[in-house]
Order: sequence, then C-alpha cells, then structure tokens
Amino acid sequence: DPPKKFFRLAPGREVRLRGAYFITCTSVVKDDSGAIIELRCTYDPSTRGGDSADGRKVKATLHWVAAKTALDAEVRVYDRLFSVEQPGADGGDYRRDLNPASLQVKAAKLEPSAATAQPGDRFQFERLGYFCVDSDTKDGRLVVNRTVTLKDSFKSTPRP
Repeated sequence: DPPKKFFRLAPGREVRLRGAYFITCTSVVKDDSGAIIELRCTYDPSTRGGDSADGRKVKATLHWVAAKTALDAEVRVYDRLFSVEQPGADGGDYRRDLNPASLQVKAAKLEPSAATAQPGDRFQFERLGYFCVDSDTKDGRLVVNRTVTLKDSFKSTPRP
C-alpha cells in the first residue's frame, strides 16, 4: 500500500493522465527480483480531456510519454557549486566546500518531438524547470541541462 497522502498512481487509485483519460491501476507486475516492470490499468473513455461526466475528482495528474515512441535522453540537473555562501572563508581549502550533489545525471524519456532539438534549443519541462540542449548532443544522443528551476511551493530549500 502507498503511504498516506500519496496521491499518485497505485493499485486501486484513480489518476488523470495529462491530455488523456482517468485511469485506475488494477495490478502491478514484478520481475523475479521484485522490481516493478508493468502497471496494468483500466481507463474511463468518458473522461477524455480531463473531466468526468459524473463529477468525480482525482487528486493527481500525471505527465507521461508513450513507451513505444519516447525518446531517451540524458538530463543534467545542476545545483549550487558550493555548500556554503563563502567558500574557503574559514581559511581552509575552498574545495572542501564543494557541493558533492552539484551535478546529478539522470536518464529520462521525452516526447518524440525532441528528436529534432539542436544544441542551444530551450524547453520548459512541466513542473521541473527550463532546460537547454547541450553541445554534447550527437548522433541521436540527446543531452539537456537544467538552466532554471521552477518555484516549488511544497519544498523550501535553505540558501547557503
């Protein structure tokens, strides 16, 4: 069972797929190691466009891409380079103040339209921020860098 106040897709839960329908997870398929490999769901065809005729409300809207057409991408998420406001201010080596999490590299699935992106092109990824196509993009290997985050009203990150 998902934790309390978990308003995402889970067995028996109904959510909205952005630009599509309400879906309900009916079962979870796992591999031999216990990793989730598939979610089986049903959809309500009367909810196309996001609303139900009977007035049902869902607590989550999921942004999604179709597995068959999704484009693989490398996403570089940058954070503050230093973990303190004034690196080396204590008289020590400024390198001790480097933020070890200043770069996270993640695998992502993008809409197929991103296949034509060129270095320097910019996009907003909903709920995540603004991204720029990196010059490391070559031979069908798309690399994007986060340039600006979006305001997150749920999490406050203290500034150093």
